[in-house]
Amino acid sequence: MIPRICAVIPSRNHHLALADTVRQLRAAGLAVCIVDDNSDEPARSAIAALHRPDDLVTILRLPEHEGKGAAVFAGAQHASAHGFTHAFQVDADGQHDLTHLDHLIALATAQPDALIVGYPLYDRSVPVARAIGRKLTNVWVWIETLSLHIKDAMLGYRLYPIPLLLRVAAEEPVGRRMDFDIDILVRMAWRGIRIVNTPVHVRYPEGNTSNFHYLRDNWRITKLHTRLVFGMLVRAPRLLGRRQSTHWAQLGERGALLGLRIAAAVYRHLGQRLCLALLAPVAFYFFLTGSEQRRASRQFLTRVFSVRPEGGAPRTRDVFMHMFDFARKALETIAAWVGEIDRSRVEVVDPGALRQAERSGRGLLLIVSHLGNVDLSRAVLDAETRARLTVLVHTRHAENYNRIVRSFHREAAMNTIQVSDVTPATAMLLAERIASGAWIAIAGDRTPISGDSRVSRVSFLGDPAPFPQGPYVLAHLLRCPVYLLFCLRDGTGWRMHFEKFADELTLPRANREEALRRHAQLYAERLQSHCIEAPYQWYNFFDFWPPQTKDSTN
Repeated sequence: MIPRICAVIPSRNHHLALADTVRQLRAAGLAVCIVDDNSDEPARSAIAALHRPDDLVTILRLPEHEGKGAAVFAGAQHASAHGFTHAFQVDADGQHDLTHLDHLIALATAQPDALIVGYPLYDRSVPVARAIGRKLTNVWVWIETLSLHIKDAMLGYRLYPIPLLLRVAAEEPVGRRMDFDIDILVRMAWRGIRIVNTPVHVRYPEGNTSNFHYLRDNWRITKLHTRLVFGMLVRAPRLLGRRQSTHWAQLGERGALLGLRIAAAVYRHLGQRLCLALLAPVAFYFFLTGSEQRRASRQFLTRVFSVRPEGGAPRTRDVFMHMFDFARKALETIAAWVGEIDRSRVEVVDPGALRQAERSGRGLLLIVSHLGNVDLSRAVLDAETRARLTVLVHTRHAENYNRIVRSFHREAAMNTIQVSDVTPATAMLLAERIASGAWIAIAGDRTPISGDSRVSRVSFLGDPAPFPQGPYVLAHLLRCPVYLLFCLRDGTGWRMHFEKFADELTLPRANREEALRRHAQLYAERLQSHCIEAPYQWYNFFDFWPPQTKDSTN
């Protein structure tokens, strides 16, 4: 199909460069519709003088000032009524380079159902504030569309398929003023309309005036982004579901990889403080919708607050801060992998113990937990120490995560072994690794998949809780030193606790269960101590104190 294109130029008091813009558009064979958004004099008369219907240049004047979006819609409706299939939106102030319109027409001919969006190539004339604001908006749009595909969301250089544009405008509450360019683009992306990016040189002429009102329009755009973020949350399953795959695990990997890339792009463009501000509404959404997680958080915080010296009970604000801290932890992990967190920001509480373990060359068992950010501590270890670390995981999810992280940062992935239970075969494999100097990491605060038949119920924050026996059984089989590792945020940095738990663990046959219980209790006490120190950094959002079942042996 050969598209019939009408250039639509919304104008409010811009007229100095308009005649030259019209000349270039007509030279490329495009009809032109200028929509005068109730301009004042002298712009009103200058725009009216360009009306030449016999040369396919039409002037429409809105009776009242309605905004940029309203002007574009009026122009698109006029073009549609006159048999045009596409509307080429271009600014009236002469900022856009129009020397490559043949390329634009070729794109529309090849993909007539696509929305073609220009992204700016700036010269030195671009105002700094405008460039920063554009970066911020683009980050929001990546989040709102769950995609990094859109290169720019604000440039008024676009080629719309008119039927699609008018349909979206009729069916959705698209902004009518300076919020239009962002709003219509996101909503068309939500509908799965193909978006094609094309570069365009942009300059800011001397003496150029803008209709953008700094306070009013920034506030309007802020409200728009808030609406669009919540709109994205409602549509998220469908947006992610468009990435077709033959297996649910592949779909999960792609969605997670997308999240990592978006988060990294946000972090690189905006820095940590603005990233945290962007996380707040997302965390609030999950706070509102995650009733089970809220209950688990309140349950844990009630227990940990009761044993703290200051006492007290958790408020709703504390539950939200707990869930927000989990989002912050994920952001910090990504920041570590992209090199934004320097190793100097992680203080090793007992550096002598860590150095001695590294220099010894011996293998060891490392018991970790879901308190703090173990990923971050691993990310800042030197390459040699990190290469010695192997993490035991229950499911293939960690392997999927590894593939994601490796595509994102080649040296970030961890060595993993999937185990559902500690079997003799597992013990033999791990013994070989220990003999070669490997560090084996295992979680000490997650019960095994097989249920609670291999747990010891020990006192934790005031009541019995099930802790897995696997770490201590494994330590007994491996006959190696055992250490605990916690990495807790402290202000703007982190404190890494690398603690000796035992030189070796033995489980006498005569009182094996009692020995397992004793080791689990010692671990629970160390975990409790750090939970009291940093309660918001506990990330087990499930009922950690379930009632004892008849199958429990302890």
